[in-house]
Amino acid sequence: MNPELTAAPAAGAGVGPSGGSGVGAGDGSWITHRVGATRGYAWLLLVAGALGLAAAITLTLEKIRLLENPHYTPSCNINPIISCGSVMRTAQASAFGFPNSLIGVGAFAVVVTIGVVALTGVRLPRWFWLGLQAGTLFGIGFVCWLIDQTLYSIGAVCPYCIVVWTATIPLFWFTTVHNLRTGTLPLPSGARAWVQRTGVRWAWVVPVAGYAVIVLLVLNRFWWYWSTHM
Repeated sequence: MNPELTAAPAAGAGVGPSGGSGVGAGDGSWITHRVGATRGYAWLLLVAGALGLAAAITLTLEKIRLLENPHYTPSCNINPIISCGSVMRTAQASAFGFPNSLIGVGAFAVVVTIGVVALTGVRLPRWFWLGLQAGTLFGIGFVCWLIDQTLYSIGAVCPYCIVVWTATIPLFWFTTVHNLRTGTLPLPSGARAWVQRTGVRWAWVVPVAGYAVIVLLVLNRFWWYWSTHM
């Protein structure tokens, strides 16, 4: 079910600086105007955030054990291809000088909190949703880079990382849909009407397509292994 269609649009939806007659259009009050989330989107934030947080915490604990004992075999080491240990030992696993999983712990904890708050019906200012948009944009960009590094540089796949990828894709996309629908991301009124009327109905296609692309990339990259060990 499409998270954007499980509840009526929030008050203030469809208002933006390019929408013409909206609340605070063209002045400073637009950015502080409060916007609510549909219950479906709020649940998505909570569930996807919780999945990502669980995976990030597990990765962090496994990394600590690996630092304590270089000979430790992580629980997600299944075969030479599906192997967290192989990934954890690479420079890409600490892209900013510390384990990437720590970024996930902080970021997904924030997402879970936002989901809980949104489920209570609290409306958050547009600047807050724009901040979430920026965070998920960074997240999807980082995930795309990690997918590239995983497949074509490291040569191994981390199952817990895949959980993080799976959570990040819909978080980014449905946050974008939410912000377009409510006018938090400016759109011409005609384009926003299309998003509200038709776009949200088919929004699920994009994450599903993203998952399909990842599966195909993994199968193609490691087909030599699957074809000889199945």
